[in-house]
Amino acid sequence: MKKILVPVDFSTQSENALETASAFAKAYNAEILVLHMMGLSDAVLTHGEGDSIAQGVYHMKLAEKQFETFLDKPYLEGVKVTEVVQNYKIFQEVNTLAQEQDVDLIVMGSHGAKGLREEFVGSNTEKVVRSSEIPVLVIKDREGEYIPQNIVFACDFKTENVTAYREAIPLFEKLGARVHLVYINLPADRFRSSKEIEEDMTSFMRIAEFGKPLHQEDLVIINGYSIESGLYEYAEKVNADALAIPTHGRKGLSHFFRGSVAEALVNHSKMPVFTFKM
Repeated sequence: MKKILVPVDFSTQSENALETASAFAKAYNAEILVLHMMGLSDAVLTHGEGDSIAQGVYHMKLAEKQFETFLDKPYLEGVKVTEVVQNYKIFQEVNTLAQEQDVDLIVMGSHGAKGLREEFVGSNTEKVVRSSEIPVLVIKDREGEYIPQNIVFACDFKTENVTAYREAIPLFEKLGARVHLVYINLPADRFRSSKEIEEDMTSFMRIAEFGKPLHQEDLVIINGYSIESGLYEYAEKVNADALAIPTHGRKGLSHFFRGSVAEALVNHSKMPVFTFKM
């Protein structure tokens, strides 16, 4: 891990993410890119060339001043931090920057989203999770200089999850973390027998396994009313300090009607959540 991207809006949630990112940076001797998105509208920038330049300079100077205070933290001592200010307005652009800069991990703070706001708008962090090709770690509360050591990774053992698994496991191994690979068996027409699930587990691990193999006791089947509730229940049982899940990154009507478990976890979980694109 060489570069960690932390999008910030100078809020408490952003600071929580920055402090966590600092622990990863120290562990890996990595650089932190701190991104602030100005989000100036086209209306502001089309008043005339002179006005547009003045507006841009004003907001750049304001961001630089905010960075002075925001980055003056003892936990950043000894960490290389690079400030990036862009006039991004859509969160897919975060993924573009991450790929251009060869970023290995995005760490974001989140307020979460509930009710109608979740249904029709969602959180900014959710939008990054949906579009990012880079692994994302979402932090809700202040975790301090935290590196997870006990992670519950949701998996349905389908071959489409192999890419996410192969990206996640090396990262978790380098963290020295224990990983529980968990299948949530749902009721009604989604219920499957233990034999069927175990056959899928065996097939999946034969295709996906590399490096240090998981112990058999870390391949787990849980019966639950929903994937979210099953994950929370098992995470509490094993005292996990993070959740992890693959994400499709669905868009449009497919996203509206089918939703995303990853985005629901990002919005609702108080525990840190890793997401990995399938």
